Amino acid sequence: MVTKRIIPCLDIKEGRVVKGTNFINLRDAGSAVELAERYYNEGADELVFLDITASEEKRKTLLQLVVEVAAVIRIPFTVGGGISELNDIDKLLKAGSDKVSLNTSIVNHPELISSAAKQFGSQAIVAAVDIKKVENTHKVFVKGGKVETEKNGMLWCMECAERGAGEILLTSMDHDGTKDGYNNDFLKELCEKVNIPVIASGGAGNKKHFADTFINTNVDACLAASLFHYNELSIGELKKYLYNKNINVRI
Repeated sequence: MVTKRIIPCLDIKEGRVVKGTNFINLRDAGSAVELAERYYNEGADELVFLDITASEEKRKTLLQLVVEVAAVIRIPFTVGGGISELNDIDKLLKAGSDKVSLNTSIVNHPELISSAAKQFGSQAIVAAVDIKKVENTHKVFVKGGKVETEKNGMLWCMECAERGAGEILLTSMDHDGTKDGYNNDFLKELCEKVNIPVIASGGAGNKKHFADTFINTNVDACLAASLFHYNELSIGELKKYLYNKNINVRI
């Protein structure tokens, strides 16, 4: 039986962890290094670090911060933001990340997925897909959720898997920061259509939301941010709850 993962997400702006609602109204949540160490000690299975304004500001991810975070944790560490070429990926992996999260760059240059998977291995490549409902379909958004594209969310996720991505990090912008639960309808369908792990992101508000998503979809992991950052829920408490619901988690 696959062990389900709990993944805190550190959204980074100007070197600090921030969190907003529907990708706007960002507020400070603390030091990236201190939060990373805390989550590692609390029992997080992995950590995701997203430099959320790097693509919009046309700059690279904050490499020194990646080095500092990697030094205080011993769990898989995914880094994203401002990655536009193979050399960027190489630098981040050498700085201490285990995987990279690609979003805007792969929408603009889908071939980057296959070339990155070939050079570094699919296990190191996470396709981050931000979706939002537009009329009757889910469209893909880029540049930190600020720019709508013509891509259909489901079809783009399927293409990412076909091109060699090792995982899909699916964020529902409509659910992000609302604490109303994950987008289980989309996630359920997505898990049926791709044969790689899916990470659910956007909407966690309580322990039940995690359980509902693990029980009703086939996602491999649930990611959350503000719920953990502001001490509304500890990872240990969450895992005990899930374990008691017969969901296979690492205690």
